[in-house]
Amino acid sequence: MEPRGWLPLLLQLGLMWPPWAQPEPQLRVFVVPHSHMDVGWLHTIQENMQAYVANVYNSVVEELTLEKKRRFIAVEQEYFRLWWDGVASDKQKGQVRQLVATGRLEFVLGGQVMHDEAVTHFDDQILQLTEGHGFLYETFGVRPQFSWQVDPFGASSTTPTLFALAGFNAHVISRIDYNLKEAMQDNRQLQFVWRGSRSLSAQQEIFTHVLDQFGYCSEGFYWDGDPVFPGPPKNGLYPFMEIPVTEDTIPSFTNLLVNNVLARATWFRTPHILWPWGCDRQFFNASLQFTNMDRVMEEVNKFTDKHGIRMKYASLGNYFRAVHAHRLSWKVRDHQDFLPYSSEIFHAWTGFYASRSGLKGLARRASSLLYAGESMFTRYVLLAPHRFLDPAWGLQQLQQLRWAVSEVQHHDAITGTHAGKVGDMFVEHLSTGMQAVHKLMASITQDRSPANSGPEPGGHFAVVYNPLAWTVTTIITLTLDFPSVSITDESGRPVPAQAFQVQSSKEMPSAYDLRMLTTIPGLSYRHYSIRPSRSSQKATGETAPFVASTQHFGPRLRRRGRQVGCHLVLVENDCYTVFLDTDTNLMHSIWERRSNRTVRVTQSFMEYHVKSDSNHDPISDNYVFTPSGRAEPAWEAVRMEIVEGPLVTEIRQYFYREVNDNEPTFAIYSWLARGPQSSDGELLCHRIEQEYRVGPLELNREAILRTSTDLNTGQVLHSDNNGYQMQRRPYRQNMWNTIARNYYPMVQMASIEDLPSRLVLLSEQAHGISSQGNGQVEVMLHRRLWNNDQWALDNNVTLNDSSVVHPVFWLLLGPRTLTSGLRQRSGLALQHRPVVMLREMNETAHRGSWNGSWKQEAVTLPSSVHLQILSIPGWKYSSNHTKHLQTLQKDREHEAKADLRRVLLRLQHLYEVDQDPVLSRPVTVNLQSVLRGLGSVVSVEERSLTGTWDVSEMHRWTWSTRDPHGHRGNSSRPSPPPRGPEVTIYPKEIRTFFIHFQEQ
Repeated sequence: MEPRGWLPLLLQLGLMWPPWAQPEPQLRVFVVPHSHMDVGWLHTIQENMQAYVANVYNSVVEELTLEKKRRFIAVEQEYFRLWWDGVASDKQKGQVRQLVATGRLEFVLGGQVMHDEAVTHFDDQILQLTEGHGFLYETFGVRPQFSWQVDPFGASSTTPTLFALAGFNAHVISRIDYNLKEAMQDNRQLQFVWRGSRSLSAQQEIFTHVLDQFGYCSEGFYWDGDPVFPGPPKNGLYPFMEIPVTEDTIPSFTNLLVNNVLARATWFRTPHILWPWGCDRQFFNASLQFTNMDRVMEEVNKFTDKHGIRMKYASLGNYFRAVHAHRLSWKVRDHQDFLPYSSEIFHAWTGFYASRSGLKGLARRASSLLYAGESMFTRYVLLAPHRFLDPAWGLQQLQQLRWAVSEVQHHDAITGTHAGKVGDMFVEHLSTGMQAVHKLMASITQDRSPANSGPEPGGHFAVVYNPLAWTVTTIITLTLDFPSVSITDESGRPVPAQAFQVQSSKEMPSAYDLRMLTTIPGLSYRHYSIRPSRSSQKATGETAPFVASTQHFGPRLRRRGRQVGCHLVLVENDCYTVFLDTDTNLMHSIWERRSNRTVRVTQSFMEYHVKSDSNHDPISDNYVFTPSGRAEPAWEAVRMEIVEGPLVTEIRQYFYREVNDNEPTFAIYSWLARGPQSSDGELLCHRIEQEYRVGPLELNREAILRTSTDLNTGQVLHSDNNGYQMQRRPYRQNMWNTIARNYYPMVQMASIEDLPSRLVLLSEQAHGISSQGNGQVEVMLHRRLWNNDQWALDNNVTLNDSSVVHPVFWLLLGPRTLTSGLRQRSGLALQHRPVVMLREMNETAHRGSWNGSWKQEAVTLPSSVHLQILSIPGWKYSSNHTKHLQTLQKDREHEAKADLRRVLLRLQHLYEVDQDPVLSRPVTVNLQSVLRGLGSVVSVEERSLTGTWDVSEMHRWTWSTRDPHGHRGNSSRPSPPPRGPEVTIYPKEIRTFFIHFQEQ
């Protein structure tokens, strides 16, 4: 191999220099001390705090204070905040402020956690970043400018866009496919400028550094060893401590370090080497670490003139400033991501896309509840008076769920790659936070509900809240214990019979499902009184409810090659006709009205079988998916019911693993709705809603639902990055492990298509998805695994998940022009369905005195713009940066009050630049007009993504690129900050604002 780059071999030229000349070092090594502290993995958060986390910060602060040359980067804010609020002394807090001010302690990334990038929704990524950044800015006046995403299992192209919007200047990743990393190392392409969105301008690009093959760890330099649980050992001796640096041992340490640096130098284009020093759970004895490393670095620096290496402790910012100052021109990477991630041939990390499906579902439901609670609370507080609810108490309830939803985005949390007790902790935190927000919402609705006419045992009040900023027409479902009902709305008018139906509950034979059509304006409520109907409805004039009728189709055995499609029954609404084959009790085909095309569509549960002996075979585990062969049918018989009503027709298909089983292992519940023929009802008509029942599985099975069509897709799949944008996923023929390496994460949306038609799958939660055949799409829904890997057994990181899960999907079928316009709004309609709050009529009457005089005014945005968040964060800092810093310096004794008139508003353009001829256009919104229903807008400030920067003061670094074109598609330059209430939002833009409302 030819000499290249900054190889120190070139230093032999220095032998020709005069002896008095001191040559400049060829390599500058930036030693960046860090500790990777998982917010829940093998141990709970409290266990980690007790065993090592508190000592990391205690000892690091002490050691940085002792020696000014030392540095440290802090990453996960959940741990730092727990230490700051519950452990740190006033003296330590003062030391931290000084260290931060002088740059010796640097906060990087700055979120509550280091979030996963494959199965998290970008809403939740923004939330956890906002939580951490808000704390750092409020406490220290600092704003992180560099990322440190070094452990997530693959890298999404959504992340560079979000980090650019947050004000970051550089982005660090590590885990990408092993073959790709090797090639990038060989070609010195580990650094590049990433333009993560094809619709956004170069203003949203970010310089990206991929850690080399050594990753974020520095093996051989861990003098503090591994932490001991539950607490530090009394003798101070920890496992795996490196031998101390002495006169005898220092040559081995320096040789190891120098050789490592020389190897890395061949992989990068500048003479600046990023050398991460640390690993998982390091620096709990920072004194031991720094004392030994000081000697090693001093020894290396003694011989700079020999090997051309100069080492120093550095922050991440120190390193990137040096690289930026080098003024090279960098290669541009487009919006393609680094998923899936494989660490070796049989280790495709695609299993975690579906691990612990129940937790993934709970995390997303918690996020959706928080979204609704935020806007409901904001509306309530701004529309004073609020006599019966203390806003400070309300903020506390929201904060519990903000913290829990942020926490579960950690890359060993929502991924399902943690120990069992840690999973229990995540569930407990989410459940407690959800209970708090439910309590808050109940308090708000009681204060805003219509007065009831007195106790009426057995009846219910239902308050239905639409958290989206457009009018929603949908069908809500309430489970009751009586079949005959009388319903009136908030004006006391009876709800007409054609607007609701009653049917037996699908899994609770003694209960009844009430399905009711409702239309709710944006950020508004509907109120309903639901009473048992009186005995004689004819005599009283009450409207009789329609009780749905049920057709039963007995068990049909799985057919192997026999003729199908001879006996069909149909279920239809105004957009679709679904044909069901009564010879198989499976779906046969779907006719779509707009294209007048019938597409063959059938669905079947299948399973991948996996092996369990890690000593002889590749195995699946929480992380990786390694099937032993192709998927096999997971059932022998299927039974079907069709429940038909005027509003909804439901198809129930029960799949039995064995013919004589009493209970089904799998089920599909499908609904076709009939609604008004208007733009509001378009989303309702153009979807087939499905809920699956999966489990309990047999051991070492991975369950999928395969949907097979006659679409000529060429085995090309499209799946989303974090619910933000779509990626094209052509099938890749690999020599090894082809099935697993063609699985991708689906956070919210996936599709297959041919020229005339597209089939879209919308999901309530994250799953794994693949297209293993032409016209096929399969979703991994659930996994149950056990193997004899000793590490997994010792740490209880196993996946013996015997639960039953109920994932929810919506299917859209139609011309590509139709589905392009509908899929974004339909995905949001699924994610943020109306929140239904029920209370008994015989409960104590509400405390307010609303009698119809309280009027709602809807918040309505254009159809291509989404209200990504509307909340009162409760931050106490001034929006003026200079004023905030002055306040931090002068008065730390008196805590400021939360600003309840400052609202965080974030808007998102839903469409790509060329996705739709109308919906892809820029949209101008008058915020004062849109928000008039919430109060009088005093001022509008545009902020960075997480709210800590005034965008007019945020000057990100520019990087010279080899691509002279700064834009993708037909996108325009970034929108300028607003000078008034009008803002123009361009395709795929995310714009964040502080809206200041007038005091009441």
